[in-house]
Order: sequence, then C-alpha cells, then structure tokens
Amino acid sequence: MNFRTDLALEKRENLSSCEVDGVISKREERKGVVVTTITVTNENGAKALGKPVGKYITLEVTPFMKNADLSDGRIEVLAEELLKLLPKEGTVLAAGLGNESITPDALGPKCISLLLATRHIKKELAKSLGLMPLRPVAGIVPGVLGKTGIETSEIIEAVAKKIRPCALIVIDALASRRLSRLGTTVQLTDTGISPGSGVGNTRTEISSKTLGIPVVAVGVPTVVDGATLAFDLLESTGANAAKALEKLGDHGRERLMMVTPKEIDLVIDRAAELIAMGINSAMQREMALEDIIAIVK
Repeated sequence: MNFRTDLALEKRENLSSCEVDGVISKREERKGVVVTTITVTNENGAKALGKPVGKYITLEVTPFMKNADLSDGRIEVLAEELLKLLPKEGTVLAAGLGNESITPDALGPKCISLLLATRHIKKELAKSLGLMPLRPVAGIVPGVLGKTGIETSEIIEAVAKKIRPCALIVIDALASRRLSRLGTTVQLTDTGISPGSGVGNTRTEISSKTLGIPVVAVGVPTVVDGATLAFDLLESTGANAAKALEKLGDHGRERLMMVTPKEIDLVIDRAAELIAMGINSAMQREMALEDIIAIVK
C-alpha cells in the first residue's frame, strides 16, 4: 500500500531493501535528540525514495504533548542542523506557510510570530542597544490562495526579489505515516517544498530551482491520512487491511479524512516555539537563548 507521508524517514522505512543505490542514511543521538540524516545522491535514489535529490534531516524529540520545557537540548540541535544547510552570512527570509485559521495548518504563521526579525534594525541602533552583531532576518506570512487569490510561491518570489535574501526558510505542517510521529518529529530539508502536498492540495514548488537561492524547508507532521490510520487499526486486529482498503480504490481513499490528535493546539504552539527559537538561535549566534526568548515572548 502506498502510504501518504512527507517524511523521508518514513519513505526510507517503507523500502524493502536495507541498501539502496543513491540513498545514504546516518543515525546519531545528541542531547537526547535522535538525528537521522538521509542523503539522496542520484536519480536512482530519488526514484526509490520518491523524494528529490538532496538532504533530509529528521529530529525525533520528546513529545510536545508531554514536555513543555524546550530547553532540554532540542533548540540547540535544531539550530546546529539548520546552520549546516544555510549560508554563513547574509539576510535570511523566513516564510510561515499555512492557514492560521485551521489549527493543524497554523504551524508556519505561529512560528513567524515568534521570529526575531532584525533586518530593519540599523547597525547604529543595534550597537546602542547592546545587540551587536545582528544577522539580518525577515519574516512573512503569505497566507493561502483561497484567501489572497495569489499563489504562495508568487508572494515569496516577489518579496525575495525585493529584499534579495541569501536563503529562504519555509515552515509548514506535514503529513505522517504514523500517529506516533505527530508532535514528536521535525524534518529539515534543502530540497524546498510544495505547499499543500501533505493534504493532497499541492501548489507551485518553492525551491532553489524556482527562486535561485538555497531553500530550507522545516516542518512538523500534524496530520495522518485517514486511510493510513484505518490500515493500522485493521492490521492490529488481525484483519486483512490491505484487501479491505483495496476495495475503496483511489477515489475512495481521496474522500477519506485527515486525522489529527485532540491536543493539536498544544502541539502547534510548542512546535512553533521550538522551530522559531531554533531559527533565532541559528541566526543570532552571539546572543544567549535566554535573551532571545525574553525579546520575542
């Protein structure tokens, strides 16, 4: 069965072979965070994984629903991994994708509300406030096509042409294969993103190919496809889940719902804080995390 997931880690788990040409996996643990780096090196690997050539970093963290204290190493690990994917200098633009009126899709906008935007702060003012040096960072919430009538990619491209950032960070909610990964997983990739792909509403791609600058996508899975959940539940009872769902066909699967946990508001708030503070810490390396938190919260 072809399960819907945005996570490269889950795509890799679904492959029957341990060794795949063009797919390199590395797993380590740092500060209580399990970091899995999957690198797709060629078209063979891209075809096998169903993901573009590039790097995919998955952080498996303490569930957001159980632990409100983000100062346990998660922010530092996220910042370290972000820095590996971004240029060392220059203005960085962050874009929070999604619909803030729909809780499972509000991750991006909530993240930008906690971003330490510094592009507008002149060097003289920063120096007088004791904030030197500051790396220029800007943030936008482009909204969704249904509300603006403008493709997200068009808004981001227009802003990027105006302020000329050295890189773009896009934050969006993702879909997962397993319920256990909702609110426990963060994925980073240098391959960009297609907004809405997690819920079958794919929009124009946002990537280095379309923008001409490095694009790092950061996301947290917040939903599971209804068919996937049904498969797991049927399989746990010993039923022939694949045969049962096969009767639905593709049309039936598309009509099934996306499922999200009842604590999704808590998951979104804490995930947004983790990602925002990770970005802030990565961008402002000279500032203590405590000072950053005091400024933005």
